Amino acid sequence: MKEAEASSVRTLPAMLQGLAARFGDKPLLSIAGTRWTHAQAADIVARRAGALRRAGVQRGDRVALMCGNRVECLEVFLACGWIGAVSVPINTASMGPQIQYFLANSGARLLVIEDALADRLQTADLSQCELAGIWIVGGNNNEGQSRKSTVPCVHMPDDGEATEAADVQPGDTLAILYTSGTTGPAKGVTCPHAQFHWWGANTARILGVTEGDVLCTTLPLFHINALNTFAQAALTGAEVVFAPRFSASGFWPAMRDCGATVVYLLGAMVPILLAQPEGEGERSHRVRIGLGPGVTAQAGADFRRRTGVQLLEGYGSTETNFVIATRPDAPRTGVMGWLQPGFDARVADTADAALPDGHAGELLLRADEPFAFATGYFGMPDKTVEAWRNLWFHTGDRVVREPDGAFRFIDRMKDAIRRRGENISSYEVEQVLLSHPSVATVAVYPVSSELAEDEVMASLIAQPGTRVDLAELVAFCEGRLPYFAIPRYIDIVDDLPRTENGKVQKFKLRERGVTATTWDRAPSRKK
Repeated sequence: MKEAEASSVRTLPAMLQGLAARFGDKPLLSIAGTRWTHAQAADIVARRAGALRRAGVQRGDRVALMCGNRVECLEVFLACGWIGAVSVPINTASMGPQIQYFLANSGARLLVIEDALADRLQTADLSQCELAGIWIVGGNNNEGQSRKSTVPCVHMPDDGEATEAADVQPGDTLAILYTSGTTGPAKGVTCPHAQFHWWGANTARILGVTEGDVLCTTLPLFHINALNTFAQAALTGAEVVFAPRFSASGFWPAMRDCGATVVYLLGAMVPILLAQPEGEGERSHRVRIGLGPGVTAQAGADFRRRTGVQLLEGYGSTETNFVIATRPDAPRTGVMGWLQPGFDARVADTADAALPDGHAGELLLRADEPFAFATGYFGMPDKTVEAWRNLWFHTGDRVVREPDGAFRFIDRMKDAIRRRGENISSYEVEQVLLSHPSVATVAVYPVSSELAEDEVMASLIAQPGTRVDLAELVAFCEGRLPYFAIPRYIDIVDDLPRTENGKVQKFKLRERGVTATTWDRAPSRKK
């Protein structure tokens, strides 16, 4: 294969253009009642790209997406890649302040937002953004002007005339995916076309995906996990089914109805499914394997006993790829897995020097293939240099490499929280709490959860002479934070543990955890 041909296959247009010739009329996609064959995909995307072009979207322009799992969201994501524009998926739980930040930080020129979410814009100051237009998806075709600015707001137009694919390169940015900041605002990860290709290729290889498989995910399309399932199907000839949302009671019926053979779960989902009554429905399906990062060894064993489905553990991030994974014949459980082909890993000390097996340190990663990882953080060159220093990506996760090569997760070094499969920036939660007139100082940190991930806890100092009404404080957060970021536990304290130079020592707060004086906004739940 010539050099130019070899590089072109690692772009989204090349993936789509190859579908018809390789897989023809085989089913490719099912989402909210819409179905595509592999042969139809490129033409559908080319026509949606024509509508973007007609709206003035040019190569390199950013297009923000805030939609549930509906076909319009995927169409726009793919169409942006077709013409060399850049998608900016936004978490559908985001409120006005977060939406405003994502739009302003990315410099998005167009926002595509679901009608049911459009009211969130009322608390976003769009004058601080570069938006030239807003497309409303679904609903009652709410046209006119957005309530907070003069940005033209119209119902999403019909497909345009099909436009040719741009000559995009593997290193060109396909999407900016926001991952929570640790000591500051969320960072936009610049994900190139080749990274998307390798996410699909690596995940399909690890799961053994073939053209006879039906991949089904209930995860949202603003996450790389769900977007990755489309790449797997496009590269292998499989079919991908996007379910609207996760439902504990409806999960197995949905898998049975769509004929799923491969499923995708997050750590917190498995205990929720295991909490359901055992029944025949857990085995009346075709699912042969699943991806379940963050699932404990015991939960994985219980899940397999009840459902017959083996869940593979693994490690990847928005900045990297699927770099570490278990396998069906793995000799043991309780580990993240083993390093996958095409990647290198190091467990390092604070000076980035390699540590011997059995010693805990930060996980550093790099890839053999060009652009298999993200290229940096959008508009944050200092953060990019910091994270990719010494030609390694610094994950901020503390791990141990065992003598047999398996990597075992210890904890996170970053000041981030993971709850219900969502990454939460403690900084962003703290900023909202500090904006309440009764709060003087606050520290937000993770505490253990019964669902294998974290719960959000806040320790706060009240303003002098004030009394904090904790129920009212939570209500204050509801319009300003995604639901999953609102603290479950709150302590009112006289002081916070600090270093000699005044920095809060959150590790001491984490160690102390929930106490007898802690307020729990969900007291009926098991602690």
